Amino acid sequence: MSSAGYPDGKDTTPLDHAEKNGQDIVGYRLYKRRFSGLLGFIILGVVTGMQWSWFGPIATKTADEFGISLAQVNWLGNISLCVSLPAAFLVPLVVSRFGIRRCSELGGVMLFISAWVRYAGTTPSLSPRSAYVLLFFGQFFGAISKPVSQVLGPMFSERWFDLRSRTTATMAIAISGSIGSALGQLLSPLMRTVRQSILVLSIISTAALPAILLILESPPSPPTYSGSKRPLSLGSLCRAMLGLSVSKDAYMSLRERIDFVILTLVFGGLDGAISVLSVLSSQWFQPVGYSDTTCGRLGATLLLSGITAAVVSAPLFDRVFTHSMGATLRTLVPFVSLMWLSLIWAITPNNAAILFVLMAMIGGCTITMLPLALELGVELTRNANGSSAVLLCSGNLCGIVLILVEGALRAPSTADPPYNMHNALILHGCVVMVFSSCIIFLRAKQARREADEIMIKDLVLGSFPDVVKAGSVGQSNKSSVPLLDMGQAMNLVEKK
Repeated sequence: MSSAGYPDGKDTTPLDHAEKNGQDIVGYRLYKRRFSGLLGFIILGVVTGMQWSWFGPIATKTADEFGISLAQVNWLGNISLCVSLPAAFLVPLVVSRFGIRRCSELGGVMLFISAWVRYAGTTPSLSPRSAYVLLFFGQFFGAISKPVSQVLGPMFSERWFDLRSRTTATMAIAISGSIGSALGQLLSPLMRTVRQSILVLSIISTAALPAILLILESPPSPPTYSGSKRPLSLGSLCRAMLGLSVSKDAYMSLRERIDFVILTLVFGGLDGAISVLSVLSSQWFQPVGYSDTTCGRLGATLLLSGITAAVVSAPLFDRVFTHSMGATLRTLVPFVSLMWLSLIWAITPNNAAILFVLMAMIGGCTITMLPLALELGVELTRNANGSSAVLLCSGNLCGIVLILVEGALRAPSTADPPYNMHNALILHGCVVMVFSSCIIFLRAKQARREADEIMIKDLVLGSFPDVVKAGSVGQSNKSSVPLLDMGQAMNLVEKK
């Protein structure tokens, strides 16, 4: 492996990242207040997810009621992806200067502005152009708030949660956007008019703002070794990826850089595919005979099945399959890419049962993998903010391109059926397959977790010598003592 960029000209190991010495061994502790912050992030994530997918199932109705084209309606969802690109890169800069709490407050302000600017666009006396401008800017401001919870999620879980709950916390925050998207898909078609649905969305967005008060900056004592480290900058990640000179904490080996590029491509393809479905769901299904309510239910099935699978699997990755993130991705990504490809033949008239099954399978696999990829990105880079920003931008960029191209591939009114999206579905499936094929080259060593485990072992050995003498706890470099059981070690640390 290349040693470019490392100050001493050597590769790193978990021991290097842990900097094993007495000064770095501190007391690790968990605080119950971590759950209030987690709840705050989840609420904000749900609301931002709702506004993004709100117009997907009612695209045709929105176009008719406001006198605009379907392409303009698509941009109400597409603008969220476009604005999220620069906003995601700005979040690490803002949080490094002002902290998690202030960054969250900024996202809440943008959410409030977006709610009522969007509602102002429903004034009946406005011309179609004026109404659309207000709807557009409402979505624009809401898109600024969207990356806040997404990018800060891995950093918050690293700062507040230990090895047995960190992945679960990241997954809870990550899937909150999917929960919101599912609710948006279900709720928006239920209102009698589009104007009424926008009012409901504005009220929900405003009611969610007090959740920001639940988010705290950092605990008095860190939960893990990595949680005690100063967050790395986005610039340090860019330098590390280019092989330039960086600090020991920021250094990435050649294999880690390759793995992060692979992870970025795969995440971009799968996250972009979900984004396209949220925006174009009605345009995929309605031309072949499905109602807007059915379109919303299909999209919600994908999202809700993924949420359920994520809730079940997250604790397993924290406590059982602790070193299996890479293997899980190598197994599930090829399977789910085939499911996306199969939609080319499945989206036909009177095939709702098969479509619901496919949506459940795609959602169960895809939405489980996306939070895992966010955590694995931190494992590879040791940079929670930077890696999350890069991964989320890759998904947004892929989603933008696919939405625009698939909209251009819509069949004309003379086709059978009119305005069908068959050519768009072919492109969609092929793009997902190409991006997903990179996963076979992923190795994905979890260096951050190994460093945390080493430091926990040292803490236990230093704090509980009687346990070590009894032979129940030890290190791999001490042949006379068995390997440390991490469950026992964490229990000892929490008792201390």
